[in-house]
Amino acid sequence: MILKEQKISKTVKRTILLNPGPSSTTETVKASLIQDDICHREEDFAKIVRDICDDLVKVVHGKTSDYTAVLFAGSGTINIDVALSSLVPDGKKALVINNGAYSQRAVDVCNFCRIPVVDLKFDILDLPDLAKVENALKENPDVAVVYVVHQETGTGLCNPLREIGAIAHKYNAILVSDTTSTYGIIPMNVYDDNIDFCMASSQKGLNAFTGVSFLVGKTSEIEKTKTYKPRSYYTNLWRQYDYFKKNKQLHFTPPVQIIYSLQQAIKEHFAEGEQAKYKRFMDGFKAVREEMTKLGFQDILPVEKQTGLVVSIKYPKDPKFDFGKIHDYLFKNGVTIYPGKIADLDTFRVCNLGCLTVQDIRDAFKVLTDALKECGVATPVKY
Repeated sequence: MILKEQKISKTVKRTILLNPGPSSTTETVKASLIQDDICHREEDFAKIVRDICDDLVKVVHGKTSDYTAVLFAGSGTINIDVALSSLVPDGKKALVINNGAYSQRAVDVCNFCRIPVVDLKFDILDLPDLAKVENALKENPDVAVVYVVHQETGTGLCNPLREIGAIAHKYNAILVSDTTSTYGIIPMNVYDDNIDFCMASSQKGLNAFTGVSFLVGKTSEIEKTKTYKPRSYYTNLWRQYDYFKKNKQLHFTPPVQIIYSLQQAIKEHFAEGEQAKYKRFMDGFKAVREEMTKLGFQDILPVEKQTGLVVSIKYPKDPKFDFGKIHDYLFKNGVTIYPGKIADLDTFRVCNLGCLTVQDIRDAFKVLTDALKECGVATPVKY
């Protein structure tokens, strides 16, 4: 028996998400989830996907004659799996610039897929030494892919894509850049920044909902992989690209409603404008730092090494500081923060992502001030 339909009527509370994703969304993106039921094999839906793929290339100033976007259902980590398992030919290596939790994840993927990897480690609080990157490529002429995370979201460290890409190209390797938390926020140009592949997810800089991830890459490089020995059935880049090209449909069932939200979010991205959007985030970063300073908090990185999108803050030396209690107080009052991702250092993160304004940042810190007071933590905090 089919149950009697009920009208959808729900007031949605606005939450200030200061975690590293998913991000706060606009009311119009939320509303875009409610669509007529449709099968993903319909031509109407296929056109939406085609338009989204073209727009994803344009976000990073690529030409659709040179670059292609390929969608997958999954979180951002699926991109790492897709890129490394698909783009490294048999008998070649990947070189991973490893200075954080997310670049370590790329090393883990290589190991799981049995892809030979040069694990080029650097301190998680420092930028890579470009001379060492070049030396590693000299010593390993069989490296086909250089992999780098643009922003290490555990710390907020900003790695230099353009310079690393130039070195990779000098040694006939392609640059694969994990731009999961910077795509759609920090202006990028695939040509100027030497990017062969970049990747992101719907829930980060584009401010849609979790469930769709994508790679934007050189079409010529994707087509080379046709002859590569496949390492995966579901996450093979060539299979997904080729199926869509031939059939105008995604190979496997996509999250239809999430794709509608991504379509709306992309419209809002272009409507706001790249530079205006970037300024909004940099204004938010300034507000985060001002509010931190008022409370006495210290971050782990100097400003010049940060993207401005993630600030990793040290726990103060106060026995009454209990992150769990502070998190719960904020959560009950409409603000979300997350613990850090640095093994040997107690930190928490304030992330400047999503559809946030400077006022949102200041309001969130008012709640954090109340939380500290509630826990008996003296301010300004002490180290």
